[in-house]
Amino acid sequence: MQFTTPPDPDTIANLAERALNAIPARLRDHITNLAIAVEEEADDDTLAEMGFETPWELTGLYRGTPLGERSVADVTRAPDLIILYRLPILLEWIEEGEDLYRLVRNVVIHEVAHHFGFTDAEIAALEAEIGD
Repeated sequence: MQFTTPPDPDTIANLAERALNAIPARLRDHITNLAIAVEEEADDDTLAEMGFETPWELTGLYRGTPLGERSVADVTRAPDLIILYRLPILLEWIEEGEDLYRLVRNVVIHEVAHHFGFTDAEIAALEAEIGD
């Protein structure tokens, strides 16, 4: 899908859902109680928490408890959340000339990997497995 104008938040959310479906079934089958939200950019508190000085550096964020850190004794919690930050994604899309779906997919994969508690090496392996 080629875009000539910046897509709206709903379109970014649809690309994210498509990206979730690209994740191998052996992992995708374990993604439960996970929501995706699209926001324009990270707020000041989130930027400070994550150690970023500018919202343009943060394209996505996982909020939740990684699967490996959960316990059956945990209390019921709200769904884990992947937040995609639309404006930084669009800036990268414009600056790099990258395919927008590929950018969104990479952010989703990275944040889903945090859901699983993956290391950087495991994230890189997953990205390589999914490929183009």
